[in-house]
Amino acid sequence: MIVPFIDLKQNYLAVKEEILKELNEVLDNTQYILGPKVASFEKKFAAFHQVEHCYATSSGTAANHLALWALNVGVGDEVIMPSNTFIATAWGATLCGATPVFVDCDPDTYNINPDLIEDKITSRTRAIIAVHLFGQPADMDRIKAIGEKHSLFVIEDAAQAHSAEYKGRKVGGLGKVASFSFYPGKSLGAYGEGGAITTNDPLLAHKIKIMREHGSEEKYHHIVLGHNYRMEGLQGAVLGVKLKYLEKWFYERRIKVDLYRKYLGEIEELRLPVEAAEVKHSYHLFVVVAQNRNALQSFLKSRQIETGLHYPIPLHLQHCFKFLGYQEGDFPVSEFMALSSLSLPIFPEITEEQIIYVADQIKSFYSLVSKTNYQIPFAKDYLENKKGLSEFSRIS
Repeated sequence: MIVPFIDLKQNYLAVKEEILKELNEVLDNTQYILGPKVASFEKKFAAFHQVEHCYATSSGTAANHLALWALNVGVGDEVIMPSNTFIATAWGATLCGATPVFVDCDPDTYNINPDLIEDKITSRTRAIIAVHLFGQPADMDRIKAIGEKHSLFVIEDAAQAHSAEYKGRKVGGLGKVASFSFYPGKSLGAYGEGGAITTNDPLLAHKIKIMREHGSEEKYHHIVLGHNYRMEGLQGAVLGVKLKYLEKWFYERRIKVDLYRKYLGEIEELRLPVEAAEVKHSYHLFVVVAQNRNALQSFLKSRQIETGLHYPIPLHLQHCFKFLGYQEGDFPVSEFMALSSLSLPIFPEITEEQIIYVADQIKSFYSLVSKTNYQIPFAKDYLENKKGLSEFSRIS
């Protein structure tokens, strides 16, 4: 049996006729940049995520940058963020000339650990970015309380969290501003690059709208610094169709996750995702912690099961951030996740038979693996044993 990591073709075929109709309208009207399809999507996406304002951008990275730039974050400022995230989170700060300041993640949810944030705050700190990693909302009440205490902006990076809920509210309106990505593999994916910014602040929203269009409200009149961060009309058309199905796909993902829990629950060598209280995880990714992760991934590949690594090198150990002076061991939970986490196939159309096949192959792998080698199954054990990243890499 073949189990892809994600099946974009199957997803496309389900909405193909609607998509082609919308694309043809854009082409017939030659409205290639922004236009009515993008404007319609912005309005509907804002309503879906229970926020007042949404402006679509050319990518999620552009949204990350614009969110901070519009808040006047700049050279000499610091922005706190998790070390366990995709690098586009950090680009938002660096593109403004600010310095990313990393914080380790919680060993249960893998989101930024609120207990560690205040130790990183200095006189130069301007903002905290709460990444809803893999689709699980961060602990926004605690993070916002820290932000209010220190007069800092709290920004949501919701790139992986379309439809996710925190205490009965959709993400996207829980902080000062939020960024989304519509990269094709996302739960709500464009047919190319795309992103969006959401906020409940009307003045900030107006500024974002101007800045994404070269700092201009009126053509050739540039009132603030800006950039070309506009969404293409074709992507707005695609997203407008797919948005109608997002809630359905959201619950289909959660049903498939329940099946994974059913068939993987007794494998002691795996740790399944923990869903925090009072949230609804969107499960953009279904990430397990696995003993002998690399060998397991190779074994599954040989059985035609695609998996992913999110993320094999934490941000504080990326070569481009070497100048910041971080060292191996600074963020042990993030380092542990880099070496032991494995993303299993998850998409709305995955079948129960495919999930059973994945589970059976994982069981087969562990039945073949000798259990005599020392293993560290969970992050808390990694911390308690105080083993360095190099040593853990050797034994995993």
